[in-house]
Amino acid sequence: MSGRPFVVIGASAGGVESLRAVVRGFPPDLPATVLVVLHTTPGGSSVLAPILDRSGPLPATAAVDGELLETGHIYVAPPDHHLTVLAGRCSLSRGPQENGHRPAVDPLFRSAVRAAGSAVVGVVLSGMLDDGAAGLAAIARHSGAAVVQHPEDALYPGMPTAALAAVPDATTAAAEKIGSVIAELVGQDPAIDALGEDPLLHQETAIAELDMDALDDPDRPGDPAGLGCPDCSGALFAVREGPLTRYRCRVGHAWSPDSLLERQNSAMEGALWMALRTMEDKAALHRRLAESATDRGTPFVATRNLDAAAELGESIRLIRELLAREPPGREAPGQQ
Repeated sequence: MSGRPFVVIGASAGGVESLRAVVRGFPPDLPATVLVVLHTTPGGSSVLAPILDRSGPLPATAAVDGELLETGHIYVAPPDHHLTVLAGRCSLSRGPQENGHRPAVDPLFRSAVRAAGSAVVGVVLSGMLDDGAAGLAAIARHSGAAVVQHPEDALYPGMPTAALAAVPDATTAAAEKIGSVIAELVGQDPAIDALGEDPLLHQETAIAELDMDALDDPDRPGDPAGLGCPDCSGALFAVREGPLTRYRCRVGHAWSPDSLLERQNSAMEGALWMALRTMEDKAALHRRLAESATDRGTPFVATRNLDAAAELGESIRLIRELLAREPPGREAPGQQ
């Protein structure tokens, strides 16, 4: 195989400007297919493809399911669909969310390895948390090329930092330099893929593509983790790949550690707000009952209800203090 014909790029918060800088640096005759995932909201529309189309010399379009992949073209994942490479074509699916996202970066990266082995260049740009780290590690394990935007150059350094922790020897560069770095790597012959067949990678990519055989397979990867999936409450299984540990539930939701913690923080906050509302309502009811008891001339009942309202008030104060704190592992604004 000559050269590396696939370039896969993942980004999230702050990623639009990084992507514009990257594609601006592409040569007009880049001999590779470029596929891009940017985290988007499920119900929205994306204007990323026309933005990238205007930003550099290569044409960029939203990916269409079943579309034949062409060299020198940029394909952008549409909202609420995973983008993967399947038999030389774009494959779009509404498979289980990964790291709380659809589209997610990891499924695209794994599918590129499935399609081309070591003939892949994986790129992680600005974003929060750690989507893309496991996918980039899979590319590196199969002798592909790994490129990461330098964390100091990224508006949000979370994804680049996590990617570098997973692939310490990845090439780092500022976004404006990455286009030329990719062009150089694409022209190099890939190393021999020493790892070869990777059943876990194939199975997880098939799950993202809603492959029924993979979803119905009772032999799930990983070991029981003793944790629940925050999306469906199903049991999570710990999937270990070298130094990385990820989590996947039986219906297919997948979580990296940082993404799982973030979703658990959100679930905990929601539960606290619900408890706070219930306690506020209950305290208000106790105060009304106390007023009614006073009007009826039953001071003992009034006192009992006032005491209950005061006790609830202390619990309400504690919950409000918890809600005001930054969750563990999440930096306060201005500390990034």
